[in-house]
Amino acid sequence: MHTIAAISTPQASGGIGIVRISGDNARTVAGKVFSSVSGKKLDEIAGYTSLFGSVHDDEGTFDQCVAANYRAPKSYTGEDVVELSCHGGLYLLRRLLNACIAAGAVLAQPGEFTRRAYLNGKMDLTQAESVMELISAQGKGAARAARAGQEGRLHDKICAAQEQLTAAASHLAAWADFPEENVPEVESGTLGTQLKEVQQKLRELLSGFDTGRVLREGVDTVIAGRPNVGKSTLMNLLAGCEKSIVTSYAGTTRDVVEDTVLLGGIPLRLADTAGLRDTSDPVEQLGVLRSRSRVEAAQLVLAVFDSSEPLREEDQQFIEMLGDTPAIAVINKNDLQSRIDNSYIQSKFKQIVYISALQGSGLKELQNAVQQVLHLQSIDPTSGVLFTQRQQAAAQRALAAVNEALEALENGMTLDAVTVCVEDAISALLELTGENVSETVVNQVFETFCVGK
Repeated sequence: MHTIAAISTPQASGGIGIVRISGDNARTVAGKVFSSVSGKKLDEIAGYTSLFGSVHDDEGTFDQCVAANYRAPKSYTGEDVVELSCHGGLYLLRRLLNACIAAGAVLAQPGEFTRRAYLNGKMDLTQAESVMELISAQGKGAARAARAGQEGRLHDKICAAQEQLTAAASHLAAWADFPEENVPEVESGTLGTQLKEVQQKLRELLSGFDTGRVLREGVDTVIAGRPNVGKSTLMNLLAGCEKSIVTSYAGTTRDVVEDTVLLGGIPLRLADTAGLRDTSDPVEQLGVLRSRSRVEAAQLVLAVFDSSEPLREEDQQFIEMLGDTPAIAVINKNDLQSRIDNSYIQSKFKQIVYISALQGSGLKELQNAVQQVLHLQSIDPTSGVLFTQRQQAAAQRALAAVNEALEALENGMTLDAVTVCVEDAISALLELTGENVSETVVNQVFETFCVGK
């Protein structure tokens, strides 16, 4: 397998940049572009040690460098690896990469370093996928979930289910093929119990997918309500800067203002919308139409009301418009005397938060309410969750096969039929971990990676 090289740090200026080289000839390639101040060669030093020196090409020396040496199999890829760290100017990094390619390396493909780690048994496919999830994590919850996946928590859950199925399949095969060997009889009750345990494990795994996706991808969240209830002030408070114009005049916001913020580690893709009311202003009318459209498509609505005023007809129409959309009643301006009909609000919303967007109070309560509405309060991101639709699809196939096995068992079908279903479930779980998966699937996984990872 050829030796590969790529820039492994972001393609932008920084304090330090790294060119990673991996393969049988990694030290040979690095030795052609790097010279240590001590005169030592990379072949002469142990793994997990480094040399300080400089890098050069045909035109001469162009930067200082630290060369870190990793010997197979104790490296990220499982191969010999050298990482050349120089100053993080993009010109310098590209020049160093070109020098490595001229010295015999081949430019790495997207995700090729991690792909080699997977092929060399350093990680399974779920752990490889968690690497990209960790890189793209937008909040603490997503980072913790990805880190748990990288540490093998998801792998362990899958293997626990797989081992139970394998034990059942082995017993079924031995009972069918070697009756003369005094193999214990397959008891339908015992087998059914085993299958139901696996069924429950797979259901729990699948139930966490949507919640885990919220941590990873965020939630389309709309701040809505009638004019002058404090929507834009709330938007600015959550964003930490003035994203929306705030005035005492109604109808100031006429278009959708958007930003992504973290609230308690949960990414909210916020949209501050125009105030919902009847208006003769044609420009404002367009803003109101867009607001209604965004509310209808939202995953979460922060329905803002003015605590200092009685509810108006526009407020009631807005509440009715929400229907079954997940929503939190955000009662703003609680620093002023309350005149709102709290009993009416309580009859319409399960989650109610009292805040003062102007003074910045009530954010902790809003964070807790968001977790409640999105059912995040009980999830443990470190327990191992499904990350990708590929993983979800494989788990669904495994569950469907287990369900078919139970149905066949309960309907009195032959044990051969049950065995086929159990083997299908095992095959789906092996595909999930990457132990039995096509090259096409592997290619699809790694084509989403960045070059250098």
